[in-house]
Amino acid sequence: MRFLSSMVLWGALCCGASLTIAQPVAPQLQWLGQSAFRITSPAGKVIVTDPWLRANPLTPPQFKNLEALGKIDVLLVTHGHTDHVADAPDLAKLHQVPLYGPGDMNANMVALGILPPVLAPRFNKSGTVEPAPGIKVTAVRAEHSSPLVWRNAQTGKDETHAGGEPLGFIIELENGFRIWHMGDTGLFGDMKFIAEYYKPNLVLMPIGGNFTMGPQEAAYAARELIKVPQVVPMHYGANPLAKGTPDQFLGYMKDSGIQVHVLKPGEPFPLTSR
Repeated sequence: MRFLSSMVLWGALCCGASLTIAQPVAPQLQWLGQSAFRITSPAGKVIVTDPWLRANPLTPPQFKNLEALGKIDVLLVTHGHTDHVADAPDLAKLHQVPLYGPGDMNANMVALGILPPVLAPRFNKSGTVEPAPGIKVTAVRAEHSSPLVWRNAQTGKDETHAGGEPLGFIIELENGFRIWHMGDTGLFGDMKFIAEYYKPNLVLMPIGGNFTMGPQEAAYAARELIKVPQVVPMHYGANPLAKGTPDQFLGYMKDSGIQVHVLKPGEPFPLTSR
C-alpha cells in the first residue's frame, strides 16, 4: 500500500499535476474598530468577532463591504448590543457559518426569524466548543448587559428583546495560543480567576469608559488581576460617550512590564508568545 501511494504521488508529479498541501501561515490579528477583530490562525482559518462594520466609523473602508473579509470559519458575538452584533447575521448567512454567542440571544434570533437554528447554536459560560477543526472557544464571564434590538419588518419599529447574558471568549488557536476577548465589561474580581485558569497569551481589553472599563479600570485589571504578557486596547473612539484613549491607558500602564499594542484599524499584528 505504501508502494502504491508512492507511485501515485510520483505519477502525479511526472504528469505535471498540482498537489495542494496545506501550509502553515503566520497567525495575525486585525482590529476593525470597536470590538471587531479578524484573526487568522496558524492553519489559515479566519475568526471574526463582534462584526459591527458597515456603520462603524473606525472600520477601514474596504471592510465595509462584508465580502472583503473573505471566507469566515468562526463567527463570535459577545452580546446583543448593535455595535457588536449588527452585521453578524448577514455574515452568518453569507458564509453559512454558525454565529456563536450568548445562548439566550441566539434562541431569540431563531424565534424572531433572524437566523435559522443551524446558524444559531447555543452555549454559555464555561462551555467550550470547537467551531472549526483545531479552534476551541470557551465562553467566560463579562460584566455588562445584552439587549437585542430587532427591527420588526411588519411594523417598521425597533423592538427590544432579551439577549441573554454578555460573554467574553477564550479563543485557542491550533498551536495553543490563547486570546481572551473580554467583550464589553466592567471591572470584576473574577478576572483574576479567568486569567489564572485559562492562561491567555493576549487580552483584547475595552478601555473607552461609560459603557465599559475606562483607562484607569482597565489598567488596574491588567496590572493587578490579569497580569498577562500582552494587551490590545479596544472599544474606544467610535462613540463620543466612550472618551477613554490609548494615551490615557498607556499612562496608567507605565512601568507595568506588560506590552500594550495600540493598533490602527486594519493593521496586521503578528500573534506570538512574546
